Amino acid sequence: MITKQFYIVALCLMFSLSSCAQATTQTATPSKDQKPNIIFIFADDWGYGDISAHGSTWVETPHIDKMITEGMDFADFTVNSPVCSPSRVAVMTGQFPARQSIHQHFQGWKAHEKRGMPDWMDPNGMSFPKEFQKAGYVTGHFGKWHLGWRAKDAPIESDYGYDEYATFNGSKTIEIPKGGSVGVDYAEAFIKKHKDKPFFINLWLHEAHTAHYPQERFMDQFGKLDEQKQVYASIIAEGDEAVGRIMKLLEELDLDENTLIVFSTDNGPEWEGSEKEKLHKGDVENGVEGLGKYYSVGETGGLKGQKRSLFSGGIRVPFVAKWPKVIPKGVEDKTSSVTAVDLLPTFFEAAGIDMPKDYKPDGESMMSAFKGKGLERSKPIFWEWRGGSNQDYTWPTLGVQDGDWKLVVDVTGDKYELFNVKNDWKEDNNLAEKNPEKANELLMMVHDWKASLPTEPKASNLSVVRNKAAKSGKKNKKAKKKN
Repeated sequence: MITKQFYIVALCLMFSLSSCAQATTQTATPSKDQKPNIIFIFADDWGYGDISAHGSTWVETPHIDKMITEGMDFADFTVNSPVCSPSRVAVMTGQFPARQSIHQHFQGWKAHEKRGMPDWMDPNGMSFPKEFQKAGYVTGHFGKWHLGWRAKDAPIESDYGYDEYATFNGSKTIEIPKGGSVGVDYAEAFIKKHKDKPFFINLWLHEAHTAHYPQERFMDQFGKLDEQKQVYASIIAEGDEAVGRIMKLLEELDLDENTLIVFSTDNGPEWEGSEKEKLHKGDVENGVEGLGKYYSVGETGGLKGQKRSLFSGGIRVPFVAKWPKVIPKGVEDKTSSVTAVDLLPTFFEAAGIDMPKDYKPDGESMMSAFKGKGLERSKPIFWEWRGGSNQDYTWPTLGVQDGDWKLVVDVTGDKYELFNVKNDWKEDNNLAEKNPEKANELLMMVHDWKASLPTEPKASNLSVVRNKAAKSGKKNKKAKKKN
């Protein structure tokens, strides 16, 4: 069995060889000659209610709670997909993932072909770490990747602008295990190595995605809970500890004052599985079989829907930001409607990086909200989901939010629901019949957006094996016609 100690030794070797409110608030963004460090911690499958500061009575997240007291907690933050890969594409590109025909998770070329998807995120399009490199930043990505399929000709993480990386669900060039917080080990080593330079880090955690690999020390901590909650609380605690480790290291290195650190998660919580799903089938890692969806008992904080749903429980998630020089302490922003495509323009503004002239983001900078001044959103938010409807509340395939109004619509276009999210953030009251004019306005808006999207992925983002299969299929069809 390969132990975690082995990975730590390997980590150290690699980095030794590799070259590859209540407090006073300062609201002035640092100048370009004082570039802030930026760390984006992206958890996996957490619900809005999966932190104790949001009301959980059995999950404990002391480090994220501390981050909230020292920074800002946004109540109205949404991701741009109810599943992992497209949600992450939105962060990386600052554009809705449907612009690249990415609307489900990356899996394999046959599945992609059926879904009308590419085999990976476009390495020639916007990937914001490239712009950070140009601006003099050292960039790192540690933990989950899942921005493409592992084809032999697929781009690797460095093709998207990373100086150093170590991932799972990635290219396998520098692969790490999902369990054991090894990605956090890499991130800490990266910070120590580059503490004298401006750096950007994506730290994408495995927790709380299946398979679950609860650590014994956390299981002991939550031993009084029932079996399901014990496992889930242990997994959340590991993710929370990751946040604490990074904040503690920044303080020790005297970097915390000049570092913007953001915590969020890629979509709402996974649906609870049956007792038959106690084990995660086919996933054996380090000699330990992972635990399955039976233990996925995350909480949405009362929001409707979960992962794979365009209702609030699938896309409204925790979002906490800390930046002592800019963000006021201990503030909960309940009014600013912010979303994942806003991260790119926000990070650019924070770092003093100009947008490329030929690039148009779908998001807008939330810097005014970071400074405690709120954000009056000027752009609508769009969603697309093509994963089918096999759970409650997963029937919407398109969604739009414009101002205080949100509409979701099914694949036929005939079934839709309208909500005033300012007054009804849990989306309990469908106002489509009471306000048909607003419903029709948003229907036209979302259908116009849908019509503007590509109908097929770029050929340059298809794997060789997929192109060969397509050519072979065409030849077979011609042969059949001749016969």
